[in-house]
Amino acid sequence: MQTTGAKKESLGLWGWDTFDFIVQDLERSERFYTQSFGLPLLAKSTEKHTHETGEDSRLFGQHGISIACIAPKERGSRADRWLKHHPDGVAVVGLRVKNLAHTHRVLSERGATFSTPIVQATDAQGEPYQYFEITTPLGAVRYRFVQRELKTLPPGFQRVAPQEQLLVPYQSIDHVTANMLSLEPYISWLKDILGFEEYWNVRFHTSDTQGDEGSGLASTVMWDPESKIKLANNEPAVPNFEGSQVYTFVEDNVGAGVQHIAFHVPEIQGTIDTLQRKGLSFLDVPDTYYDMLPQRLKDQNVNNFTEDIEALKKLGILVDGDDDKYLLQIFMQEAAAVYEEEKAGPFFFEIIQRKGATLFGEGNFRALFEAIERDQKARK
Repeated sequence: MQTTGAKKESLGLWGWDTFDFIVQDLERSERFYTQSFGLPLLAKSTEKHTHETGEDSRLFGQHGISIACIAPKERGSRADRWLKHHPDGVAVVGLRVKNLAHTHRVLSERGATFSTPIVQATDAQGEPYQYFEITTPLGAVRYRFVQRELKTLPPGFQRVAPQEQLLVPYQSIDHVTANMLSLEPYISWLKDILGFEEYWNVRFHTSDTQGDEGSGLASTVMWDPESKIKLANNEPAVPNFEGSQVYTFVEDNVGAGVQHIAFHVPEIQGTIDTLQRKGLSFLDVPDTYYDMLPQRLKDQNVNNFTEDIEALKKLGILVDGDDDKYLLQIFMQEAAAVYEEEKAGPFFFEIIQRKGATLFGEGNFRALFEAIERDQKARK
């Protein structure tokens, strides 16, 4: 972990807010979240909102996690314009703030490009909801800054009655990862405009094991120390720049974008067992990974490891750590593979349990990288 340069004035971030996820098939998304993934349906867009925006929306979430799936109903709507150029994916990253006017002033002084003014709105119960959006170097993705109470819904949503659906104990968003062809513009923007600081970085290449067929990436994790929000960011590496799965993501996404969102859970093995029984597919991990795991943990000075390796192997859960702190994580297949439809896009979810470890695990970064490339090649 490292910080550089003079400390910037805080934006006053509380944490994550709603992610706007543009999708082609809203009913399919609702089935996925409520029946397979275990993120409950909270609200639906009102008829008035759908008429005014030309979009139909569903809001899923719990414990501060909030994802709005939005599908076009009319030509020319925001969702329709997005899907003309991109597959399903995250169009807006939401950040909740303490004082919207303060955040707006700081961003204005730093030269942020605003795509909306400050909007004063209310939810269906009349609770205040204020926001504005800015553009980013991350392709078409925008950032939305929101001041609201946690219980307040985005404007245009009406709560639905509780219903029978799968519930998984997701506690929080651990981090969000984005892929792009060039890190520098985005990292500089995160530093200069948002005031984020460097948290962790890694660079590797698989030519050591795959020879000329290998590829690699460079990754820099940025964070806001006050809110603990973490953004992991990847670019492809030479040699074989266009062979990197990061490059493939950018091609499939038709531009830079959000690759995955990581949810933290209190107990990962039971969670994954439940999700696999519901039919969710995760990236395959070779048996050799688990054969080498005891020695790798020993080399990393993780002497308090208590997990059953055979149980982890059966579920496909990865492990990394150092100095008696470790994490357990697993990655879903890309949506295009889950739905067997390329237009569903290259986005996926990660599920993670941290047992003291605060970093990202270089070994697992590489294991994920290789697993995605294996999966992509298998589908070609």
